[in-house]
Amino acid sequence: MAKVFNWQLGRDMDYTYEAARPKRQASAVFDTNKCIACQTCTMACKTTWTSGKGQEYMFWNNVETKPWGSYPMAYDAKILDALGPQKWSKKEDGHIYGGKTIFESAPALERVMGILPDDLDYAYPNRGEDETNSIISQEKFYLRMPQDMWFFYLPRICNHCTYPACLAACPRAAIYKRQEDGIVLVDQARCRGYRECVRACPYKKVFYNHVTRISEKCVLCYPAVEKGIWPRCMRTCIGKIRMFGYLNQPEKVDPENPIDFLVHVRKVGLPLMPQLGLEPNIYYIPPVHVANTAFLNMLFGPNAMRAVETYKKAMAGEDPELVGAMLLNVSSDRIMTKFKVLGGKEVVGYGENGQEVIRIPMKEPTVVRPFYDDKLNVYRHNIT
Repeated sequence: MAKVFNWQLGRDMDYTYEAARPKRQASAVFDTNKCIACQTCTMACKTTWTSGKGQEYMFWNNVETKPWGSYPMAYDAKILDALGPQKWSKKEDGHIYGGKTIFESAPALERVMGILPDDLDYAYPNRGEDETNSIISQEKFYLRMPQDMWFFYLPRICNHCTYPACLAACPRAAIYKRQEDGIVLVDQARCRGYRECVRACPYKKVFYNHVTRISEKCVLCYPAVEKGIWPRCMRTCIGKIRMFGYLNQPEKVDPENPIDFLVHVRKVGLPLMPQLGLEPNIYYIPPVHVANTAFLNMLFGPNAMRAVETYKKAMAGEDPELVGAMLLNVSSDRIMTKFKVLGGKEVVGYGENGQEVIRIPMKEPTVVRPFYDDKLNVYRHNIT
């Protein structure tokens, strides 16, 4: 085992290979407060990448209803239960993870502590859909914030981790992380279908094709990314919850980079189950309506409530720059590496070559039309 630094844990940790960070890391931030579980992202990915034989059960993108939803069945509960109770300790500029990762908890002669799902675990992709955390009672049947009864939608794809468990566990060295953009891929010519990657990935985003007998996973639409275009699941998002781009390390933060701004500057974008140790590169803005803070801390780490409060302040009008960054979500299909809020009136996104990609008003203009139009001699019922 090598020692590598995981900035999400605030410490060094054990990993199978020496650290080899890519030149730049493709990344995304998902706003759970805006997801409506329309599954447009799921079907966009499904029809693009997994419509073949042996791929029927594969969902490289899926949307789960938390707290009860999971695909495959109970993947998160099983790995967290195997990991056991863990603690974070507070430090001056953040937190340090004091527990063990899935690499440090690996049994003897194994590289990663993992769980191989049963075939039936993949039979319920909509498990727990729209189910609240508890039974709705007459006494609690009213709206307040945060809510006693809640659920929220969690869209998931491969995290294209900095320290992928699938890569660490593969005995064939058939999984690799691209240096140009950090996308994790399977070399299907080398893969022999041992399913060690399926067992090792705690997010269960590597799938075994029983027809071809090799593993497959999300490729983050790298043919599009290479041309400066967003992945399919990102740019088809109806709720406009997603921002895609490139993430820098904490010591190289660019405040004008929208991904850096959301993750490192305002710190509203948080990793999914960072205690596992993979340093995932898909980030989430936690839901603001959930009363169970322990559940949010379990999913998104110890900074979950701070992110919630920052987000709420922005929605209250106290942080126009953060609002501007989030307005860029799915505003264009071109990758943006810079953004600026101009005079509190417009937000502009710039592409990789510095060209202007999109310009959006901070507030949508409102046009009030007269009830009676003299010129057209008509009455209007919908006048705004």
